[in-house]
Amino acid sequence: VEMAYAVNWAGFDSFDVHMSDLLSGKAKLDDFRGLIACGGFSYGDVLGAGEGWAKTILFNQQLRDQFSTFFSRQDSFALGVCNGCQMMSNLSGIIPGAEAWPKFTRNQSEQYEARLVMAEVMASPSIFTQGMEGSQIPIAIAHGEGFANFSQQGNLEQIQKQGLAAFRFVDHQGNPTEIYPMNPNGSPGGLTGVTTPDGRFMVMMPHPERVFRAAQMSWCPPEWLDVPDGASPWLRLFRNARRWAN
Repeated sequence: VEMAYAVNWAGFDSFDVHMSDLLSGKAKLDDFRGLIACGGFSYGDVLGAGEGWAKTILFNQQLRDQFSTFFSRQDSFALGVCNGCQMMSNLSGIIPGAEAWPKFTRNQSEQYEARLVMAEVMASPSIFTQGMEGSQIPIAIAHGEGFANFSQQGNLEQIQKQGLAAFRFVDHQGNPTEIYPMNPNGSPGGLTGVTTPDGRFMVMMPHPERVFRAAQMSWCPPEWLDVPDGASPWLRLFRNARRWAN
């Protein structure tokens, strides 16, 4: 509901599509330009919740073909957030340009983390973050498995070399950090979001849809509350996608 609200504010028509809808043929990805795999605790958020979600796709030939076709289109885009970030990272083998993405595993703190943190938008090809590079903005996190684990999947050196890092956690001085609690999961270099070389596909662990209005934040600069439509800077992610889709 939060994600649908955010993309609707950005000018999209939003449709709530369940995996069962795709399995039954009630809905088809061919009918959509964008796909957002939302946060939320699928499979009870245990034993690699996003991985179980991804395997529903990878182990069903009809779904695998449908998702592969969607990702291969030149007019499509996709975003994975939190649990959806885990899911899409496990689909990296069928997402063009996502070969270097990490797998997201258990937080180094060994516990679920939920609070406001500071994240920096990095310079990347992402269609979602254009014009936001260098911004350091408070954002909500709520995850138990957000550690970008390159020991199991992906290539950090390639991510850095190709400029595919989209977001990173920063400390109170604005520096990238691996120190808890500013970095809630311990990811290397604070990394918490990656994209593809063409920028159409992105995954991120924090929740922009939970703070796309300034009033949703537990803290923000007071002047943000005076913005005419009440939008926080995070709404620009969705507005950028809408501009690209035009």
